Amino acid sequence: VQPPEKPLQAEEWNKLREDFQTPEIFEEVMLNSMIRCNSPIDVAKSLLSHLAKRNGDIAYNVLVKYLTLCVQQGQVSEIRDVYDIMKVRFKILESGAYNLLIKGLSNSDQWRMALTLLEEVKKLMIPSRACYESCIKAAGRHQEMQLAFELYSEMLAKDVVPTLDVLQSFFDFSRGMKDAELQKELFGILLYLRENQIYPHKTFMRSIKLWFESIPGGNWRGHLTNIKDSGQCPVCHHQLEDSNLTEEEYSNLSERIIRDVIHGTDTFRKTSPQEFAAFQTFVENRLPFDIVIDGLNVSHIKPRKMQCENLFDAVNCLAKENARLLVLGRKHMLVNSSNWKREIMKEMQNKADFFFAENISEDDAFLLYATLRSGKHCKFVTRDFLRDHKACLSDSLTRHLFRKWQRGHQIVLKKCFSSVFSPQPAFRYDCVVQTTGDTWHIPYKDVFEEKYSYRVPRKWLCIQQK
Repeated sequence: VQPPEKPLQAEEWNKLREDFQTPEIFEEVMLNSMIRCNSPIDVAKSLLSHLAKRNGDIAYNVLVKYLTLCVQQGQVSEIRDVYDIMKVRFKILESGAYNLLIKGLSNSDQWRMALTLLEEVKKLMIPSRACYESCIKAAGRHQEMQLAFELYSEMLAKDVVPTLDVLQSFFDFSRGMKDAELQKELFGILLYLRENQIYPHKTFMRSIKLWFESIPGGNWRGHLTNIKDSGQCPVCHHQLEDSNLTEEEYSNLSERIIRDVIHGTDTFRKTSPQEFAAFQTFVENRLPFDIVIDGLNVSHIKPRKMQCENLFDAVNCLAKENARLLVLGRKHMLVNSSNWKREIMKEMQNKADFFFAENISEDDAFLLYATLRSGKHCKFVTRDFLRDHKACLSDSLTRHLFRKWQRGHQIVLKKCFSSVFSPQPAFRYDCVVQTTGDTWHIPYKDVFEEKYSYRVPRKWLCIQQK
């Protein structure tokens, strides 16, 4: 439906409704169309007043659609009116309506009302990320940075994960301010990036650089650079942190993972204890391996190739230096099929040890167990991020060690034009935000990626205090 360009009378609305093939959803369809076309608010209002006269009231979902249009156009007094109507008519609103109200009010001079609404939401549920971030940005725009950081801390405490967009806004809003407390808070955000192995994208990185350089009397200078393979920064000649764990860190980590992740509660949901016990025996009899491969995961690298050929290429590519390989497979790979050719499977088994698990098993636990039991030198190959297991590691130190170990041991297979892969080796230096106090090194990506990625960036921002 094409929305009218000016408000209509009751009989004109009735006529349009009767001509519509499903009159019972006419108003909703019409409002959706108004949102899409960004129709003038008085046109939508004339539909609502017609509805109210006809039915005596307006349904909740119709009000929410009208509210969407008001928020889209920043019609603050209308947003307040809709809220007043909703508050009287419905005891509790759902999160979608609260998101809209808070978003609409936080972008206006009535932004403090958004904070009041946020308090209301807290009594009913954990506020959504959108609610928190609208309020944080409103506080930042009005230079109330302390309030913005209080909301941010509260958000983290409730396990609501912030977007990169809101983290960037802290640096944008704090530019040029001289405030030691604020500086500490912003350093805290950089450490949050470190802790969670988050790589900012180029525009976020620029905001960080501009903020550092804008601190009055701070004498910070930022340069974009590529770190040498040795781990030395060409700009400040500082040596980045080594990606290797010490012996003590390694043994603590492997004990913790084997205890918490592998013998903890989560592994056996998808694999039977008998199968895992059989796997442990298999591994213990053949230790140590140099590289452990998640076979099913690697077999999907090039979608247009047969799965067994992808795996075959990977095994050939990794077996070059007489490395001892363990491939974690699935039993269905042993059944001759269009994707799994028996003769190719046989040939691979001459080059690597294979363990074939049940078809529903969870590989991550197998992968971690075999790699960690093989010792510090052993690397692993998967395109997964092993994100679930971070949740099982309860304290932040172990999580940090796990990520650091992962960054130094995960081999990424890159597709090449020929049939071969080029394994991207793990770095000798640790690819994560790091600081010495008077220098900061921040790895960044060219493009924004919402998904956490195991692919480590090559580009760095070096910031030093002169």
